[in-house]
Amino acid sequence: MKNTSALQNPNQRRRREAKVELRKLVLISGILGSAFLSACSGGSGQSTEELPNTNPDTGDTSYSGPAPENEDVQNYKRYIWDNLAAENRCGSCHIEGNQSPRFVRGDDINLAHSEGRDLVNLSSPADSRFVTKVASGHNCWLASADACAEIITNYIEEWAAAAGSVVSTITLTPPPERDVGASKSFPASSGGFATTVYPVLVKYCANCHNEDSDTAQQPYFASSDVDQAYEASKARMDLDNPENSRFVVRLGADYHNCWSNCSEDADIMAAAIRNFVDGIEVTEVDPNWVISKALYLTDGVVASGGGRIENNAIALYEFKSGSGTTAYDTSGINPAIDLTLIDDVEWLGSWGIQLNGGKAQAATATSKRLYDTLSGTGEYTIEAWVAPANVVQEGPARIVSYSGGNDIRNFTLGQAMYNYTFQNRNDASTNADGMPALITDDMAERVQATLQHVVATFDPINGRRLYVNGEYTGDADPVDTGLLSTWDDTFALVLGSEVSGDNVWQGSVRLLAIHSRALSAEDIFTNYEAGVGEKYLLLFKVEEQTGVPQGYVMFEVQQYDNYGYLFSEPKFITLESGVTPDGIAIQGMRIGINGREAVVGQSWANLDTTVSAGEYDPESGQKLSPLGTIISLEKGPTADEFFLTFERLGSEEFVRVEATPAAPASPADLTPQPRIGIRRFEQINAALSAASGISSAHPAVMETWEKVKQQLPVESDVRGFLAAQQMGITQLAVKYCSALVDDSSARASYFPGFDFSASAAEAFNSDDKRNQIIAPLLEKLLGRPITWPEAVGGHTAQLATAPDETAVRAELNGLIETMTACGGSCSANRTATTVKATCAAAMGSAMILIH
Repeated sequence: MKNTSALQNPNQRRRREAKVELRKLVLISGILGSAFLSACSGGSGQSTEELPNTNPDTGDTSYSGPAPENEDVQNYKRYIWDNLAAENRCGSCHIEGNQSPRFVRGDDINLAHSEGRDLVNLSSPADSRFVTKVASGHNCWLASADACAEIITNYIEEWAAAAGSVVSTITLTPPPERDVGASKSFPASSGGFATTVYPVLVKYCANCHNEDSDTAQQPYFASSDVDQAYEASKARMDLDNPENSRFVVRLGADYHNCWSNCSEDADIMAAAIRNFVDGIEVTEVDPNWVISKALYLTDGVVASGGGRIENNAIALYEFKSGSGTTAYDTSGINPAIDLTLIDDVEWLGSWGIQLNGGKAQAATATSKRLYDTLSGTGEYTIEAWVAPANVVQEGPARIVSYSGGNDIRNFTLGQAMYNYTFQNRNDASTNADGMPALITDDMAERVQATLQHVVATFDPINGRRLYVNGEYTGDADPVDTGLLSTWDDTFALVLGSEVSGDNVWQGSVRLLAIHSRALSAEDIFTNYEAGVGEKYLLLFKVEEQTGVPQGYVMFEVQQYDNYGYLFSEPKFITLESGVTPDGIAIQGMRIGINGREAVVGQSWANLDTTVSAGEYDPESGQKLSPLGTIISLEKGPTADEFFLTFERLGSEEFVRVEATPAAPASPADLTPQPRIGIRRFEQINAALSAASGISSAHPAVMETWEKVKQQLPVESDVRGFLAAQQMGITQLAVKYCSALVDDSSARASYFPGFDFSASAAEAFNSDDKRNQIIAPLLEKLLGRPITWPEAVGGHTAQLATAPDETAVRAELNGLIETMTACGGSCSANRTATTVKATCAAAMGSAMILIH
C-alpha cells in the first residue's frame, strides 16, 4: 500500500469557515404537498407549470440541554445534530430512551457527540457509518438512498473541514490480478440483433421507447431505425450472462411493463438475448502480444471530488442518482431545491443529465431560498460543467435560469451560438429581463461543443463576470452595478429552457452549483482543476515484463458519457517502497478492451520512452505522456474488461506488422469549385462588429440582427449567394455604422480629427478631410495602415487577393461627392448622414462578404 500525497488533487479542500450566517441551515416547516408556480410579476403574463415539492418538513430541532463542552462538540451539533435530529430523519429512533446509538439525543449534546463520533470517519467522510448505513437504504428521507448518502457526506465534510481533519491524499492499493480473458463483443453490424432481440423490443416496447410514439421515452431501443435501436440496447444486454441483462431484470424483478406474465416475459427476453449472443464469435487474445493484467473500471482506486470550493454552495447538483425523475440538491441546506426532470431528459452514466429538448425545474416554494439568501448577500456565483450540443443555439438558449417567463428573470446563464450570455436583474441599470446582457466577445468564440467549466459571478463592486475553463473572459459588464433588491421571490430555478418551455438549450449538465458569494478567480480555477465526474485510477500490472516489483502503468479513467471512456495521464509507478525503476523501455502502447485492441483512440501507439531513475518520482511515478483519448463503451462500466498491449515493454517485444493499405482509387473528376467563399451569417455579424468597433450586443444592432439574420448566407458556397442576402448585409451594415456615428465618443476615436459639427460643404471640401473618413475604413477592412497621399507605386503592402485600394477609394470619394452635391443648401445633419452612408457602403461590400 502506498500513500501518495503527490497523487492527490493539487488543490486541497479549503477549511470551511463554519459561520452560520454564510451557510444557513434553514429549518423550514410546513412545506408539504405540492408547490405551485404562480403567474409571474412584472407584467409577463405567463404562468409556469405545477411541480411537486419533494422536500420533507425537517421538524423542530431546538436544543435546550447542557452546553457543548468543547469546539468539536459544537461543530458536531452544527453540522450533524442540527441536520439529522428531526423526527423525519433520525430523531424518531436514535434519541434518549430509544434505539442505540443515540447520536441525536436531545437531552445532552455531549452524550450525543460521544456516540455519534464513532460513526464518523473525518478523514474519509464517504466511508462513515452514517453514510454507508443510509446508502444501503436505511431510513432515507428521499426517494434515492444515494442522494441521502451524498447529503450526509456533505454534512460530515463540513465538520471535518472545521476540525481540520480533511485529508485529500489518495491511497493506491494493488488491484485484483486478472489475466485477459476471451470475450464476446458487440458486432459492428446490427444484423444479428435485428433477427433476435429487436423483434421482441419492437413488438412489446415501441409504445414508449420509440421516437415516433405519442408517449416517446428515451432510450429509443425500439426505434424504427434498427441501427439506432441497436446502439441504445447495447448497455442493456449482458453478453456474458444474458439473464442478468437490464432488459431481463426490468421485466422479471422490476415488473416493468410486462405484456403477460412477468416471469415468462423475462424468460422470452433472456432467450432472445441468448440467441443473439450465441451468434457472436469469441474474441481470443493474440498469444504473441505483450500485455498487462486486465482490469474492470470498478477495480480502480476512486479519484473523484477532492479540492472543490463549496463552503458557500447553497444549491448543489452532482446528478449521481442516474435514474428517476428527480435531480437532488445535495448541498445539505433545507429546504432542498430539488429539480424535476420534464420531457426529453436523459441520465448520463458519467454523472449528469442530457437535455434533449426537455428541462429540469424546481418548485417556486423551494426556489425561494435562492431569493432569501442571495438578496441578502447581494452577490452570487453560478458554476456549471456543461457540454453544449452545438454552437447554433440562440435566443439566448437558457442553460440555467431563475425566472418567471420569457422576458422576466432574476438571473440567466445562456448560450447565443458561440457566445455565453449572463443576464442579472438589478435595481440600477437593467430592466426586469436582466438586460442589457453581459455577452462574451464574438471573436473569442468561447462556446464550444465540448465539456466546459462555465462560471458567472455577480457582486455590487465588480458587477457581472464570466469565466470559461478557469479563465476570466475579460468581457466588461456593459451596465453599472446595482443591488438585487428588485428580485422576485415567485420565480423558479430551471435548467434547459425557460419555465414556459421556450428558449430551449440542448446539451449535457455534469454539475451545477450556486454559491452565495462571488467566487474569486483563484477559487474558480481551483474548482476547474478539481474536474468533474466519477474518476478512477486504473493500475495495469506489468511486473512480469519489467521486473519491477509491484510495477504498474496507471491511467486516470472516467466514463465520459453514455458512449465512451476517457483515458488520460498515463504514468509508470511502483507500489513497492524503496524501489526506483530504471531503464524500462516502453514503446507502442495501446488500449485493449474485451479481448481486442480498440479500433479507434490509440493515442499512445507511437509512444517511445524510457522510465529512468533520474525522472522517476518516488511519490507520483513518471509521467509517460500528456495525451488523452476516448475509448468506445461496449458492454458498460461494470463489464468492459481493459488491458494494455505494447510493442516493447521492458524485456519483452512484439513486432507489429501493419497491414498493407489498399491502393487508393483513382480520384474522381469533381465539378470545379470556386476559389473564393463567403462568410456565413454569424461570421458576417462578428466581422461587422470587429470592423466597426460596435458590440453585437448593442440594442439597435441586435434589433436589426433579429430581423435580417434569417436572410443572411448559411453556408460558404458563393454559388448560393442571393440578392436578398446582400440586402440583409446592407441593412446590418447601416445599423452598425449608424450606431458608430451616433456615439460621439466612438466616432471621435474611429475618425480622429474629423469635424462632425461642420456643414457638409465644409467637412468634405478637401482630399485630406475626406480621407479622415475613408482611411480608417480601409484600414479596418483591408487590414493594413493606410496613409495619404500614397507614394507613386506605393501599394506594395496590398494583398494580392484584396480589393484594389485605388478603386475602393474612388468609389467612396464618388459617393461623398454625390451626398454633398447640395453644397450650402444641405441639411444640418447631412455631414453625419454622409459618414454613415460611406461607412455602410464600405462595410456592406465584398470586403466583408468574401471569405
